[in-house]
Amino acid sequence: MGYRDVAKIGIGGPVGSGKTSLVKRLVPKLLAEDYEVGVIANDIMTQEDANVLRESFADTIPEDLVRGVETGACPHTGIREDPSMNLAAIDEFTERNPDLDVVLIESGGDNLAATFNPELADYFVFVISVAEGEDIPRKRGPGVTQADLLVINKTDLAPHVDADLEVIDEDTQEVRGGDPYVFTDCKAEEGIDEVFEHTERVLFA
Repeated sequence: MGYRDVAKIGIGGPVGSGKTSLVKRLVPKLLAEDYEVGVIANDIMTQEDANVLRESFADTIPEDLVRGVETGACPHTGIREDPSMNLAAIDEFTERNPDLDVVLIESGGDNLAATFNPELADYFVFVISVAEGEDIPRKRGPGVTQADLLVINKTDLAPHVDADLEVIDEDTQEVRGGDPYVFTDCKAEEGIDEVFEHTERVLFA
Protein backbone atom coordinates (compact mmCIF):
# COMPACT_ATOMS: atom_id res chain seq x y z
CA MET A 1 0.00 0.00 0.00
CA GLY A 2 1.28 3.52 -0.80
CA TYR A 3 0.18 7.07 -1.37
CA ARG A 4 -1.88 6.13 -4.43
CA ASP A 5 -4.13 3.98 -2.23
CA VAL A 6 -4.94 6.71 0.32
CA ALA A 7 -7.32 9.65 -0.12
CA LYS A 8 -5.32 12.88 0.02
CA ILE A 9 -6.88 16.24 0.88
CA GLY A 10 -4.70 19.29 0.32
CA ILE A 11 -5.43 22.39 2.41
CA GLY A 12 -3.60 25.50 1.24
CA GLY A 13 -3.82 29.23 1.70
CA PRO A 14 -2.00 32.33 2.93
CA VAL A 15 -0.39 32.50 6.35
CA GLY A 16 -2.99 33.36 8.97
CA SER A 17 -6.00 32.36 6.90
CA GLY A 18 -6.94 29.57 9.32
CA LYS A 19 -5.65 26.39 7.68
CA THR A 20 -4.46 24.84 10.94
CA SER A 21 -7.75 25.71 12.64
CA LEU A 22 -9.63 24.06 9.81
CA VAL A 23 -7.55 20.90 10.09
CA LYS A 24 -8.18 20.85 13.84
CA ARG A 25 -11.93 20.98 13.19
CA LEU A 26 -12.02 18.46 10.32
CA VAL A 27 -9.97 15.68 11.90
CA PRO A 28 -12.42 14.95 14.78
CA LYS A 29 -15.25 14.69 12.26
CA LEU A 30 -13.28 12.19 10.19
CA LEU A 31 -12.39 10.19 13.28
CA ALA A 32 -16.04 10.20 14.38
CA GLU A 33 -16.87 8.45 11.10
CA ASP A 34 -14.23 5.79 11.88
CA TYR A 35 -11.73 6.96 9.27
CA GLU A 36 -8.05 6.37 9.98
CA VAL A 37 -6.38 9.77 9.55
CA GLY A 38 -2.85 11.09 9.01
CA VAL A 39 -1.83 14.75 8.98
CA ILE A 40 1.10 16.55 7.31
CA ALA A 41 2.03 20.19 7.88
CA ASN A 42 4.44 21.86 5.47
CA ASP A 43 6.74 24.68 6.57
CA ILE A 44 10.01 26.15 5.38
CA MET A 45 12.32 25.51 8.33
CA THR A 46 10.31 24.53 11.41
CA GLN A 47 7.93 21.97 12.90
CA GLU A 48 5.80 24.71 14.46
CA ASP A 49 2.47 23.86 12.81
CA ALA A 50 3.13 20.13 13.10
CA ASN A 51 3.80 20.50 16.83
CA VAL A 52 0.52 22.39 17.29
CA LEU A 53 -1.31 19.57 15.53
CA ARG A 54 0.51 16.83 17.46
CA GLU A 55 -0.58 18.46 20.69
CA SER A 56 -4.16 18.88 19.46
CA PHE A 57 -4.44 15.25 18.38
CA ALA A 58 -2.31 13.69 21.10
CA ASP A 59 -5.22 11.64 22.43
CA THR A 60 -6.73 10.68 19.08
CA ILE A 61 -4.04 10.15 16.43
CA PRO A 62 -0.77 8.21 16.91
CA GLU A 63 2.15 10.64 17.05
CA ASP A 64 3.84 8.99 14.07
CA LEU A 65 0.81 9.85 11.90
CA VAL A 66 1.30 13.60 12.41
CA ARG A 67 4.29 14.78 10.43
CA GLY A 68 5.99 18.06 9.64
CA VAL A 69 7.68 18.44 6.27
CA GLU A 70 10.40 21.11 6.18
CA THR A 71 10.56 22.18 2.55
CA GLY A 72 13.66 24.41 2.80
CA ALA A 73 11.97 26.81 0.38
CA CYS A 74 8.56 28.37 -0.02
CA PRO A 75 6.20 25.53 0.92
CA HIS A 76 4.39 25.70 -2.41
CA THR A 77 7.54 24.13 -3.91
CA GLY A 78 6.90 20.98 -1.87
CA ILE A 79 3.22 20.73 -2.79
CA ARG A 80 3.26 21.89 -6.40
CA GLU A 81 6.61 21.62 -8.20
CA ASP A 82 8.17 18.69 -6.35
CA PRO A 83 5.82 16.86 -3.97
CA SER A 84 8.25 13.97 -3.41
CA MET A 85 8.88 14.75 0.28
CA ASN A 86 5.18 14.77 1.01
CA LEU A 87 4.56 11.60 -0.98
CA ALA A 88 7.39 9.88 0.87
CA ALA A 89 5.83 10.91 4.19
CA ILE A 90 2.49 9.44 3.10
CA ASP A 91 4.20 6.19 2.11
CA GLU A 92 5.75 6.06 5.60
CA PHE A 93 2.29 6.56 7.08
CA THR A 94 0.85 3.66 5.12
CA GLU A 95 3.72 1.39 6.13
CA ARG A 96 2.93 2.08 9.79
CA ASN A 97 -0.82 1.92 9.35
CA PRO A 98 -2.04 -0.17 6.38
CA ASP A 99 -5.63 0.74 7.29
CA LEU A 100 -5.03 4.46 6.75
CA ASP A 101 -7.96 6.04 4.89
CA VAL A 102 -7.07 9.69 4.40
CA VAL A 103 -4.22 12.17 4.82
CA LEU A 104 -4.73 15.90 5.28
CA ILE A 105 -1.83 17.92 3.86
CA GLU A 106 -1.62 21.50 5.07
CA SER A 107 0.59 24.10 3.44
CA GLY A 108 0.97 27.83 3.09
CA GLY A 109 2.92 29.45 0.30
CA ASP A 110 2.40 32.24 -2.19
CA ASN A 111 -0.41 34.54 -1.14
CA LEU A 112 -2.95 33.24 -3.65
CA ALA A 113 -0.99 30.67 -5.65
CA ALA A 114 -0.45 27.77 -3.24
CA THR A 115 -1.98 25.10 -5.46
CA PHE A 116 -1.38 21.36 -5.11
CA ASN A 117 0.18 18.96 -7.58
CA PRO A 118 -2.66 16.60 -8.64
CA GLU A 119 -0.46 13.63 -7.73
CA LEU A 120 -0.33 14.88 -4.15
CA ALA A 121 -3.94 15.99 -3.58
CA ASP A 122 -7.07 14.23 -4.75
CA TYR A 123 -9.12 17.14 -3.40
CA PHE A 124 -7.82 20.68 -2.99
CA VAL A 125 -9.21 23.11 -0.40
CA PHE A 126 -8.03 26.71 -0.47
CA VAL A 127 -8.55 28.89 2.62
CA ILE A 128 -8.71 32.68 2.60
CA SER A 129 -9.56 35.06 5.42
CA VAL A 130 -12.07 37.88 5.38
CA ALA A 131 -9.41 39.87 7.24
CA GLU A 132 -7.18 39.79 4.15
CA GLY A 133 -9.55 42.15 2.40
CA GLU A 134 -12.88 42.26 0.66
CA ASP A 135 -11.19 42.13 -2.75
CA ILE A 136 -9.39 38.78 -2.35
CA PRO A 137 -11.81 36.82 -4.59
CA ARG A 138 -11.61 39.53 -7.28
CA LYS A 139 -7.85 39.09 -7.50
CA ARG A 140 -8.54 35.67 -9.06
CA GLY A 141 -5.42 33.94 -7.76
CA PRO A 142 -4.96 30.30 -8.82
CA GLY A 143 -5.86 29.07 -5.34
CA VAL A 144 -9.17 30.94 -5.42
CA THR A 145 -10.10 29.88 -8.94
CA GLN A 146 -8.67 26.35 -9.16
CA ALA A 147 -9.45 24.85 -5.75
CA ASP A 148 -12.07 22.11 -5.58
CA LEU A 149 -13.46 23.99 -2.58
CA LEU A 150 -12.83 27.58 -1.52
CA VAL A 151 -13.18 28.31 2.21
CA ILE A 152 -13.74 31.94 3.20
CA ASN A 153 -12.81 31.97 6.85
CA LYS A 154 -12.98 34.37 9.81
CA THR A 155 -16.39 35.76 8.89
CA ASP A 156 -16.65 37.03 12.46
CA LEU A 157 -14.00 39.64 11.66
CA ALA A 158 -15.93 41.21 8.79
CA PRO A 159 -17.39 44.09 10.86
CA HIS A 160 -13.94 44.89 12.25
CA VAL A 161 -12.18 45.15 8.87
CA ASP A 162 -14.96 46.89 6.90
CA ALA A 163 -15.57 43.80 4.78
CA ASP A 164 -19.02 43.26 3.31
CA LEU A 165 -19.83 39.55 3.23
CA GLU A 166 -22.53 40.11 0.59
CA VAL A 167 -19.96 41.71 -1.74
CA ILE A 168 -17.53 38.86 -1.10
CA ASP A 169 -20.31 36.37 -1.80
CA GLU A 170 -21.25 38.02 -5.10
CA ASP A 171 -17.63 38.30 -6.24
CA THR A 172 -16.91 34.69 -5.28
CA GLN A 173 -19.92 33.42 -7.22
CA GLU A 174 -18.65 35.21 -10.31
CA VAL A 175 -15.03 34.14 -9.93
CA ARG A 176 -15.77 30.53 -9.02
CA GLY A 177 -18.19 30.01 -11.91
CA GLY A 178 -20.42 27.62 -10.01
CA ASP A 179 -17.67 25.72 -8.16
CA PRO A 180 -18.36 25.32 -4.44
CA TYR A 181 -17.30 27.67 -1.66
CA VAL A 182 -18.15 27.90 2.02
CA PHE A 183 -18.10 30.76 4.53
CA THR A 184 -16.66 29.67 7.88
CA ASP A 185 -15.76 30.83 11.34
CA CYS A 186 -13.47 28.01 12.40
CA LYS A 187 -13.14 29.36 15.92
CA ALA A 188 -16.90 29.04 16.44
CA GLU A 189 -17.06 25.92 14.23
CA GLU A 190 -19.52 27.62 11.89
CA GLY A 191 -19.59 26.17 8.38
CA ILE A 192 -17.36 23.21 9.31
CA ASP A 193 -20.07 20.61 8.72
CA GLU A 194 -20.48 21.87 5.16
CA VAL A 195 -16.73 21.76 4.54
CA PHE A 196 -16.66 18.22 5.89
CA GLU A 197 -19.50 17.13 3.59
CA HIS A 198 -17.57 18.41 0.58
CA THR A 199 -14.21 16.93 1.54
CA GLU A 200 -15.60 13.55 2.60
CA ARG A 201 -16.65 12.89 -1.00
CA VAL A 202 -13.04 12.16 -1.93
CA LEU A 203 -13.20 9.06 0.28
CA PHE A 204 -15.88 7.59 -1.95
CA ALA A 205 -14.25 8.45 -5.28
